[in-house]
Amino acid sequence: MASVRYVAIGDSFTEGVGDELPDGHVRGWADLVAQGWADAVGEPIEYANLAIRGKLVWPIVEQQLEPALALKPTHLSFNGGGNDMLRPRTSVSGVVQAFDTVLRRCDEEGVRLIVLSGANPSGQLPMRRLIQRRGDLLSHAVEAHLEPRSDVVRAYNWFDTELATPPFWSDDRLHMNSRGHHRVAARVLDALGLDPHPEWWSLPPLPATGARGAAYYREHVGPWVRRRLTGTSSGDGREPKFGGGWTTFAPSV
Repeated sequence: MASVRYVAIGDSFTEGVGDELPDGHVRGWADLVAQGWADAVGEPIEYANLAIRGKLVWPIVEQQLEPALALKPTHLSFNGGGNDMLRPRTSVSGVVQAFDTVLRRCDEEGVRLIVLSGANPSGQLPMRRLIQRRGDLLSHAVEAHLEPRSDVVRAYNWFDTELATPPFWSDDRLHMNSRGHHRVAARVLDALGLDPHPEWWSLPPLPATGARGAAYYREHVGPWVRRRLTGTSSGDGREPKFGGGWTTFAPSV
C-alpha cells in the first residue's frame, strides 16, 4: 500500500468543474495535487475524490466525510461553504461548525487535514458586493478558528488577488478554469512542503470564449436561478468521479 493515501471531499470546487479535458472528463486541482504529489515524492500515491458539485457544506460533511474516513486515508482535504455563501440566509457560524466537525473526526481517526478556502469569483459576478462581503466573513471566520492548529495544512485562496482576476475563471464566471485549478494545486502542494511544477502558478492565458451581456444571463444565471426556485442541484444524481476506492497516481517524471 502506498505511504500516502489522499482523499478529497467537497463541492464543484473540489470535483474540478471548470477544468474539463478534451474528452469531457473533469479534472481540477485535487486531481492535479494527486499527480503533483506523486511527482514530487517520486513514488505512487493513492487518491480518491468524493466531491459532488452543488453541495452545501453540511451535506458534504453528512454524506462524504464518513465514507472518506472509511478508506483509511493518511490525508483528507476539505472545502465547503461556497454554495452556502450564495444563499440569502447563510450562517457563518454554521459553516465554521462544519469545518470543526471535519477537524474533530480527522483528529479521532489520525488523519492529516488539508483545509482550503475557495477562490474569489465575486469580481465578475452579479451581486458582487454581497458575495465579496459574505466570502470575506466566511474566510476570516474559518482562518481565525483554525489559527491555533499548526498541524492543519492550510491552502487559503480567497484573498489571492491574482487568482480572483478573469483570466483564471471559466465561461460561467463561477468556477475556475484550468489556469485557476493549477494555481490552487500549486498552493496545496506548497502548503504540504512539496515543490509544485513552477509553471502551475500562472499558466499562459486561455482564449476568451465566454458569453457576454444578455447571452451570459441566459446560459449561466438563468439555469442557476431555476435550480434555486425548484429546489434542485447540479449534483443531483451524480456519483463521485473517484469514489469507488483508491486510484493510483504514479510519478509522471
